[in-house]
Amino acid sequence: MAEVKDSQPLEIQKKEYQKMVQEVQPRPTIGRNVFWAFVVGGLISVLGQLFLNFFQARGLALPEAGAATSTVLVFLAALLTGLGVYDEIAKFAGAGSIVPITGFANSMVAPAMEYRGEGLVLGVGARLFTVAGPVLVFGIVTAWLVALLYYFFR
Repeated sequence: MAEVKDSQPLEIQKKEYQKMVQEVQPRPTIGRNVFWAFVVGGLISVLGQLFLNFFQARGLALPEAGAATSTVLVFLAALLTGLGVYDEIAKFAGAGSIVPITGFANSMVAPAMEYRGEGLVLGVGARLFTVAGPVLVFGIVTAWLVALLYYFFR
């Protein structure tokens, strides 16, 4: 490594430090991350489609089959989060594990699991919406604003 001398001006010391940081900093694996996010997100979506097809084959109409599929996906994501499996999938797949319905279930269960030691009310109940709450609030507010704009400017 290069030695930094105290007699050098501060600007040169900063440049030398930045050079040393760049030498040891790991290179981003963007291509690999994008690939696995695409594959895992696609697999979750394919699983959802398989459940939808299954429920439709059992005689459910599309709206009811969609509701049943959503329920199963939320249950599976919550169960896998509780077992610690979903977090491992998320470490590997990154954004691919945040397919909307399963990612939402994970964001609901993970904080509740983290604070379960504080009890059902102050732990699980109070922390259940810490991640998903702001998403819900902004989603609902945005939906209201869009609906108002549509109503007044249609």
